[in-house]
Amino acid sequence: MNLSLFLADASLYTSEFFDNATSFTFFVGCMAMMAASIFFFFEMSNVDKKWRTSLLVSGIITFIAFVHYYYMRDYYLATGDSPTAFRYVDWTLTVPLMCVEFYLITKKAGGTMSLMWKLIFASVIMLVTGYYGEAVYPGDAWLWGLFSGLAYFYIVYLVWFGEVKELAANAGGAVAEANKWLGWFVLAGWAIYPLGYMVGTGEGQWYSFLMGAMDMDVIYNIGDAINKIGFGLVIYALAVKDSAKG
Repeated sequence: MNLSLFLADASLYTSEFFDNATSFTFFVGCMAMMAASIFFFFEMSNVDKKWRTSLLVSGIITFIAFVHYYYMRDYYLATGDSPTAFRYVDWTLTVPLMCVEFYLITKKAGGTMSLMWKLIFASVIMLVTGYYGEAVYPGDAWLWGLFSGLAYFYIVYLVWFGEVKELAANAGGAVAEANKWLGWFVLAGWAIYPLGYMVGTGEGQWYSFLMGAMDMDVIYNIGDAINKIGFGLVIYALAVKDSAKG
């Protein structure tokens, strides 16, 4: 193999990678998810026992995302296309686990398996309908997006006004604080994804004016980093605070 040609190709690959915002966010997302997973797993022994399962789930969420980002990054670089299938597989595994966090923190205050399954079912409906609108029936993206949005707002209702809110308020202390911050991630952080959805599926839709405003994958990558890592950091910070009191 000609070494000079190899180095030239490597230089071109590296330049293209870091000059492209989408590629760069895939790279940063991959590294950030890996670092977060290692951090959460290692810190499990430094918090009170009642928080360890929640922190373990946080680490699993970011580890699953790390594996998928590793493959999504390579897929994007090889094809230039959005890795839609990989992304929805990732979300189908990680978003229900994020919903499980609400059950875990309210469990001792009376949180039930029924509540957990309500959250998981709503999250799966939200993701399946989103996938149909983005990849299967893009011509009716607005309709599938509406179905996805209804499932999303049902989760928001449970967390902010419904059963989750009531349980967290009854528990008080670190549980109530954790629910408040995680609730903000659901309300504001998860709202990033509909923006990415509309940017990516705008052709022929009423929101077509959003097309070209930003790359869909950049929005999704930023949203994943904020929400997946942010969820875990909220759990960790409150676990440390609660453990220190004990």
